[in-house]
Amino acid sequence: MQLLKETGVRPGEAAQLKWIDIDFERRLITVTPEKGSNPRLLRISEKLVTMLKALPKKKDQVFSSLHTLQTCFWRKKRNLASKTNNPRLLKIHFHTFRHWKATMEYHKTKDPWHVKKILGHKSLHSTEIYINIEQAIFETESDEFHVKVTEKPEEIKTLLETGFEYICQKDQLMFFRKRK
Repeated sequence: MQLLKETGVRPGEAAQLKWIDIDFERRLITVTPEKGSNPRLLRISEKLVTMLKALPKKKDQVFSSLHTLQTCFWRKKRNLASKTNNPRLLKIHFHTFRHWKATMEYHKTKDPWHVKKILGHKSLHSTEIYINIEQAIFETESDEFHVKVTEKPEEIKTLLETGFEYICQKDQLMFFRKRK
């Protein structure tokens, strides 16, 4: 699930992943495409590298069959939905992670070409759905910000802990912002 969340690869692409497709030193994976999309090289987090290194290397492929992964995911999801009394968890599927990644990448960058490249789409038309989803989810957010400026380490720490994001530094001053 961490791989799906970080990369937005299709479940079938994740199931096809081989050990030789992972560059642990540079934290990159090579995605063999399915559904006629483009191959791609994607960066992964140190957390995911650690998780992948902990897996047994019994065969060339990193994961067992897609069916086995889906069955295990379905069981865990069903148990968690029952424990938390949250039936909405049952609506989450492997492909949901792809939608989430694409929507968040577009929200963060506002660059449909970037999202197209990450997903391996051949056409920007396929990527447009995530622009619509992002607009529906985040349309209520304004482009107004609270802005803070400081040079003191204690204040920097406090700003980051309270949700401000670092923007830039100029003349020893650090600029932060947070949506209103």
